Amino acid sequence: MDQYYKLFSACRLPGEQRDQVVVYGPDCGVRPRHIVVVHNNQFFSLDVYDNNWKPLSQDHIHAQLKKVVCQSKHPSVPVGILTTENRDTWGMVYNQALKKDKTNKLSLEAINRSIFMLCLDQETVREEDRWTSMGHQLMHGGGSQHNSGNRWFDKTLQFTVGTDGAVGIVYEHSAAEGPPIISLLDHMLDYCSQSPAVRETSVHPKEPERLLFSLNNSVLEAIDNAKQSLDMQVRDLDLHLVTFKTYGKDFPKSQRLSPDSYIQIAMQLAYYKVNKVACATYESGSTRMFHLGRTDTIRSASVESLKFCQAMQDSSIQPSEKVALLRRAVEGHKRYAQETVSGQGIDRHLLGLKLIAVEAGLDVPHLFEDSTYEQAVHFKLSTSQVPSKYDTLLCFGPVVPDGYGICYNPAEDHLNFCISAYNSHQETDTVKLAAALNQSLLDMQELLQTQAKL
Repeated sequence: MDQYYKLFSACRLPGEQRDQVVVYGPDCGVRPRHIVVVHNNQFFSLDVYDNNWKPLSQDHIHAQLKKVVCQSKHPSVPVGILTTENRDTWGMVYNQALKKDKTNKLSLEAINRSIFMLCLDQETVREEDRWTSMGHQLMHGGGSQHNSGNRWFDKTLQFTVGTDGAVGIVYEHSAAEGPPIISLLDHMLDYCSQSPAVRETSVHPKEPERLLFSLNNSVLEAIDNAKQSLDMQVRDLDLHLVTFKTYGKDFPKSQRLSPDSYIQIAMQLAYYKVNKVACATYESGSTRMFHLGRTDTIRSASVESLKFCQAMQDSSIQPSEKVALLRRAVEGHKRYAQETVSGQGIDRHLLGLKLIAVEAGLDVPHLFEDSTYEQAVHFKLSTSQVPSKYDTLLCFGPVVPDGYGICYNPAEDHLNFCISAYNSHQETDTVKLAAALNQSLLDMQELLQTQAKL
């Protein structure tokens, strides 16, 4: 539950050696009553509570947003693009250049302390695959010539609204995992579906306040460098959002198989189909049953999953044996997942031991320098299930240059996947992996259904 208290009025502050996450919650001295709205790269502070801490009505907020748009008709210098920079570089610019100016300091404090940020984006040309195009817009804004400067990526919560009705949330990962964000989104969509009545109030809200920045030559140069760096990363991102429509989590349930474990084994089979080998696989396992618990690693690649993948490629093996191997792989994953969320995972414990050695000035144990260990933590598949009541999907990038990031939201009758990779690595291809995943899910269903008829 601790993470739910770190979503609003929270921000990641860049440091020259180490960042910090700050939360300006009810316990802080001056509780924030404003959000920050950004339009055409220009930032505005907008109060959403009156002096008695009553929320402003929808009509008042709408009127305030129209004022923001009217006051920012033309694009400004994209200061926000600095938040996409390398953290050390951004930390130096933030602390040695921006923050030392009094005007900048006030604007930065208003952004950092705001309840959340609302990004009103400019028109985006949609590709044929609208969903994937929206994924790009949310992940990075489309580049320096589009909406990437219309962001403050250090802010824990950013709500984006496109001119074509594309809406979403961009969140900074330090404060929380995906599930609290999706719970918030579900709550918001539930609220909107009820069509709540607009409440009229007699309050005259404070006018939106433009947040000004004084930019010297060194900051302007840093902005130009950030543009170039970001545009390279945007071009390098290979993103593919896909919906598997043949069935959803209802099918593995009907086979008395864990849906998450079933999907994880399908991803193992898909990767094996494409690459003919297995790989180290990370699945996020929540350790929320522990105080301040975050995650540990569910290692989805196992001896059982490899045997199943190999069998599926061998026509000489009988279907009944393949079904047995599939069930064994799924049950093995389910067992490992239960152990991980119960605090029995290995990765966070090993990381803790390594960091203890580093902080104490001791030699790092040889285990961590062993090539086998390095291979075991080189996660070519980085995966996470983030379920929602709605047709939403969370996107993230790979964690290694030659790997994939896969997030999925299993609905009852279909499965949503976001698959990411880097164009710069020739061995990765999201379209090819998506096709293999689609075929793997079909093959596994056919295998189970055929065997059930015998």
